[in-house]
Amino acid sequence: RHKFSFDELLKGFETLSKVVKGITKFPDSFALNPKLKKHIAKRKELLTGNARIDWAFGEALAFGTLLLEGIPIRLSGQDSARGTFSQRHLIFTDLNNGEEIIPHNHMEVEQALVEPLDSLLSEAAVLGFEFGYSVADPLSLVIWEAQFGDFANSAQVIIDNFIVASQTKWDLPNNLVMLLPHGQEGQGPEHSSARLERFLILCAQDNMYVCNPTTPAQYFHLLRRQMLNQKERPLVVMTPKSLLRLPDARSEIKEFIEGKFQEVIDDSVIKDKSTIKKIALTSGKVYYDLLKYKTMNNIEDTAIVRVEQYYPYNSEEVTKIISSYPNAKIVNWVQEEPQNMAAWNFMYSRLLKNISAKQKLNYVGRIENPSPASGTHKSHDKTQEELVKKAFQ
Repeated sequence: RHKFSFDELLKGFETLSKVVKGITKFPDSFALNPKLKKHIAKRKELLTGNARIDWAFGEALAFGTLLLEGIPIRLSGQDSARGTFSQRHLIFTDLNNGEEIIPHNHMEVEQALVEPLDSLLSEAAVLGFEFGYSVADPLSLVIWEAQFGDFANSAQVIIDNFIVASQTKWDLPNNLVMLLPHGQEGQGPEHSSARLERFLILCAQDNMYVCNPTTPAQYFHLLRRQMLNQKERPLVVMTPKSLLRLPDARSEIKEFIEGKFQEVIDDSVIKDKSTIKKIALTSGKVYYDLLKYKTMNNIEDTAIVRVEQYYPYNSEEVTKIISSYPNAKIVNWVQEEPQNMAAWNFMYSRLLKNISAKQKLNYVGRIENPSPASGTHKSHDKTQEELVKKAFQ
């Protein structure tokens, strides 16, 4: 199915270097937009071995390594070629003559191709087509990206009736990937939530992956796993907005070469686990808010543990990590979404099985609300500050 195995492809720095050299190379006559020269220069830093890799760069490396293995990639969505947040830039345009070039397609002679498409603002039609494409061509990585996570609402009938249930209904597997920008940023209700709770309700019998990765390396390994694990299941990814450019949300080169996707991430800075009295179990962007607060206030009695994959739920790993803190009496589930949304209702019954009889499970987050988010930035900042502080009390 593939030209190289996972280990062979990621055996060293040379493979990533080959990708970077390919995606930063342009014809001598090509007039690159001056605003993108810095973008290209940052990516070339990997060749020196000193780069800290952001989200879009991690994705570019994942695409590049898969293409070198002969795995075609198809990406559609509104403004997906550039990226809604001007982060991706798969297609470059010559300033003088309007000629377009896709550097990912010119890394070497024998490689697969990526096809980035800016699709129309008709989510049900586009997602329905991409579902059909993934069924017809299971050897390609087929991705649909919502401009904001909420935009998947308009394609809910395709998700409910086809994507998550096609294997069960018709023995028709698919490996479609849905990238859904998600996170409370103070941008209002329609630009905050990918409706994570809806996808979690639809999870059963290992029918799909639902993930909320927090680092570029995690995202890199997740995309690669989707094509290399030989399991045809749809993948739902809660992708970030502010984390695209957050300095703390960057990964080292060794995390791409040596690492793999971690379904649960323990707190790596804890040296003596016996000193921990509370565990803040969380997922997604709010992790960085918690980490910042913990660092600024010199809090040493709380561990922050991340759930990167909600489903299939790795109950054994969660139990193992929680039990590794022998003196932690409190486990706080921390989310920035309202209590009736996101993961709390999904996690509650599972966490009750993961914790010991001596531990207490608490919810920390916004109160129940019919709307996914506040309509004002001021209100958002106030409630965000409160919930982060409460996580350590």
